[in-house]
Amino acid sequence: MRHHFPFALPGMRVGLLGGSFDPPHEGHVMITEEALRRFDLDRVWWLVSPGNPLKARQPAPLAERIANGRALMQDPRVTVTGIEAQIATRMTADTIARLQELYPGVHFVWLMGADNLVQFNQWDRWREIAGRVPIGVMARPGSRLAARHSVAAQVLKRWRLPEHRARELAFSDPPAWVMINVPMSSLSSTALRARRTRKAKPVR
Repeated sequence: MRHHFPFALPGMRVGLLGGSFDPPHEGHVMITEEALRRFDLDRVWWLVSPGNPLKARQPAPLAERIANGRALMQDPRVTVTGIEAQIATRMTADTIARLQELYPGVHFVWLMGADNLVQFNQWDRWREIAGRVPIGVMARPGSRLAARHSVAAQVLKRWRLPEHRARELAFSDPPAWVMINVPMSSLSSTALRARRTRKAKPVR
């Protein structure tokens, strides 16, 4: 089964972008390309999450979301993977811990939008996540101020690197994080799903 996992060699800098990708869209592509450039990454993996049994609305089938992501994301440095389903992890802290076991010597960076930083302190074992990997935060429209004053940002304030040191992030000992400004699309998977639902309704 190991040979089905994404490829990475010790010493490589790999960004991890998690989410349901339901559906994947150009906003995901934009932040991925920015992360590759600004954080000087060798690869980015889209971690397409399995469905959450605790949620009433389930995402599209995992294989469908992965296929859509691969069709959209054409950069050869980006791998669209459902590895969380393969290694049977649901929580981000568990996923990162398992990836570090499977890929010793790889420099992982967790990637998130600034909107996620706002509620990062509500994530399961968020302090453990921050202690395991550096975090690259990408400012989304209207979320930078709230992110800067968030609980997690205040707790981790002393370990924040200035934006001009973003290229050093992958080799920084955690906890370490950088927040960068990126030209962001306001597209969201939620809005695209709503639009798709409206189009699917029969005209009366």
